[in-house]
Amino acid sequence: MSVTIFHNPACSKSRATLALIRDSGVEPRIVRYLETPPDRPRLEALLAAMELRPRDLLRRGEAAYAELGLAEPSLSDARLIEAMLAHPRLIERPIVETPRGVRLCRPPERVREILDAP
Repeated sequence: MSVTIFHNPACSKSRATLALIRDSGVEPRIVRYLETPPDRPRLEALLAAMELRPRDLLRRGEAAYAELGLAEPSLSDARLIEAMLAHPRLIERPIVETPRGVRLCRPPERVREILDAP
């Protein structure tokens, strides 16, 4: 099974999700998205697959969230995506992609929904 995790090793939720994937017997492709952020088409595809709006994927506790005024409800989805592309720390994690779907794995146990393991 092909599994990709958009991972931040400094994040406990991301590390826990990675451990659950490995415990299922799968070694995932690890994308350290802070070093290699998704491009616009990839980010938009992930959002669509998760059925999330850009605002749903924003990390509200990041300094850039406040600095860029991203709490403003009138901001367009395109503007929020631009902010995430320019500041990848704004992207909530971990995101896991498998042939069974894509999930924002918060809590980490959500990854089980898209793994083949029982």
